[in-house]
Amino acid sequence: MNKKIAVIPGDGIGTEVMEEGVKVLQHYLSLQGLPLAQLTHYPWGCEYYHHTGRMMPEDGMLELEKYDAILLGAVGYPGVPDHISLRELLLKIRQGFDQSINLRPIKLLNGAPCPLKNKTPKDIDFVVVRENVEGEYSGHGEFKDVGTDDEAAHQTGVFTKKNTDRVMKYAFELSQKRNRAKKLTSATKSNALNYSMVFWDNRFNALSENYPDIKTEVNHVDAISMYFVQRPESFDVVVASNLFGDIITDLGAALQGGLGFAASANLNIEGTYPSMFEPVHGSAPEIAGKQIANPMAMIWTVKMMLDQLYPEMTHDIIVDAIEAVLVDGKCLTRDLGGKSTTSDVGSAICNALNTLIKK
Repeated sequence: MNKKIAVIPGDGIGTEVMEEGVKVLQHYLSLQGLPLAQLTHYPWGCEYYHHTGRMMPEDGMLELEKYDAILLGAVGYPGVPDHISLRELLLKIRQGFDQSINLRPIKLLNGAPCPLKNKTPKDIDFVVVRENVEGEYSGHGEFKDVGTDDEAAHQTGVFTKKNTDRVMKYAFELSQKRNRAKKLTSATKSNALNYSMVFWDNRFNALSENYPDIKTEVNHVDAISMYFVQRPESFDVVVASNLFGDIITDLGAALQGGLGFAASANLNIEGTYPSMFEPVHGSAPEIAGKQIANPMAMIWTVKMMLDQLYPEMTHDIIVDAIEAVLVDGKCLTRDLGGKSTTSDVGSAICNALNTLIKK
């Protein structure tokens, strides 16, 4: 049966990388003898906001609910404040569809540039599990005494046992499935955040008792940022709150070659709503329309979507195809030192899939 996918190309380079993501998606499905995806495109985002005053229609969530998955390009553009584009589209979907897990692979591929001296692909291969619906992004807070000398802003992070536990359980179980170091690192800052992060630590310690086969480690988020650079090989799975996970995963993206490789999945792990898949490089309006954006993060994101839509199969060959194009070095975008277009790279990855799948 055809999988129904809602496609939101979004803004800036989102439309360009989405074309290549869809190209590789349908080509891969065809090569594997699977039904082509049934795609429906939605013009939502910042341009839509300029015309309508909304990032999506009022009934947009009801529309999206009927799909098997949501594929998003990028959101954000000058003239639309980031807190509007984030909260009225991305966070609305993540929280409205209870996408409690943001999954970010941090994996250096052969042929990709790495800023760290003497680090190779065997040294950088871990995953960050970011809590995705609560924490510091819950939207709770207030402005007080506005316009006076006592003006203040209060931002309240929300951490519940039910949600924190399911995120940590997912991370523990992922550590078991990866079958590498079987190690889970928790990012905290309980020396300063004496309510939220003490709660986080307590839940992590309690759940650790249920997974005696998993080695655990607790580090403050500032130390983790340092260790990502000094010893990335020591990480396997990292679990972090919404804000901390957001910050350290961009650092992780730098380790694997830049935001052109930063794929992500927003997962509703219960299967009650569709999950959403998006590269996290942003809309990059300064290069939009030039056909020079790197589509590899988008294509890697498509692989993550296939992992959920067809869990009975392994789809690692898509990452293998990306790696083959990198190693060949003949078809790369400018961020990787090449002169090829966004479309050229998508086609090169399709050609690499032809070779790999026929083997």
